[in-house]
Amino acid sequence: MEFGVFILAQQRGYHQTSAEVIHNSIEQTVVAEHAGFDTAWYAEHHFNNYSLSPSPLMTVAHAAGKTKRIRLGTAVCILPLYHPARFVAEVGFVDTVSNGRLELGVGSGYQEFEFERFGTNLAEAGAIYNEFLDLIPMALTQKTFEYEGKYLKMPKSSIAIRCVQQPLPPIWVTSGNPLTLGRAVREGHNLFVTALLNGMDAIESLRGRLEKIASDNGKDLDRDVKFGFLRCGYASDNKAEIDRYLDNARWQRRISESLKQRRSQSEDGYLMKEVPMTVDPTLDDLRANLPVGSVNQVIDKLLAEISALKPKHIALQTQLGDFDQRTMLKQIELWGERIIPAIRKEVERTAKAA
Repeated sequence: MEFGVFILAQQRGYHQTSAEVIHNSIEQTVVAEHAGFDTAWYAEHHFNNYSLSPSPLMTVAHAAGKTKRIRLGTAVCILPLYHPARFVAEVGFVDTVSNGRLELGVGSGYQEFEFERFGTNLAEAGAIYNEFLDLIPMALTQKTFEYEGKYLKMPKSSIAIRCVQQPLPPIWVTSGNPLTLGRAVREGHNLFVTALLNGMDAIESLRGRLEKIASDNGKDLDRDVKFGFLRCGYASDNKAEIDRYLDNARWQRRISESLKQRRSQSEDGYLMKEVPMTVDPTLDDLRANLPVGSVNQVIDKLLAEISALKPKHIALQTQLGDFDQRTMLKQIELWGERIIPAIRKEVERTAKAA
């Protein structure tokens, strides 16, 4: 069982400076490496405070110089917002400067706010994304390549800096579209999935959908598909501390949904207004749904989720809203010292007994 930290680099208000948010993200990466996490993941978003992470590849390149072992992932690069020539060249560069530690997460994007400012049509995002998935393996594995699609066109070319990982870095795909996930399954890519802030019913439903996608594409989910599970979780005996984490998780979800549903509001053109939704979960709902509570409660809840979903990777959201950095660093260390070893031991024991 692999574990990662998922870092959105959020700015909940002007009491946080952009510099603080970015430096906190890198500090969490360094502490996660020392704590024994396998991977640090960085999001991509633009032009508002939902996430101050405009280039996950740049973040990976920087974090590579601050770390030695931990793998570094993009979660995800929004492919329709890139020019293919620059993208594939930078992937080769980043895999090189990280000494082959790049995990390449890709997606098609969902925030029209971003697409408008890049001059890209969100309605065409899926088709552009699919052409990128045609082009990327060609560019990274062939000495020379060329591509002629409806949206992407590359004359005969060769990227100068080749990837260290052969044949190419692991590709992770995130999407709510079963056709997109089906293509990833057929082509041997990894999947990144989430149950958002929902509980066991949603996790069991997610497992069923993934099994169907794998089966429909001639694969066995457990044998043939590696997938990671993005999850909020927090261990503490201090209820107020847990509530603060959960409040930030709910804030993140509110802002994400408002951007996705094109109903985002802002008083100054940058800072997004937090607008409660009628379907908002209460903090008590989130406490019941998520692996939060004492260390033993978190271990037990997460083991139950792992038993139901059977992921190969758990990505813990560590950078949420304006949660206190010092407290979060201690939380990352706590997972490394007590939670991750206990879960790995039990998962290994269960596997041997099966």
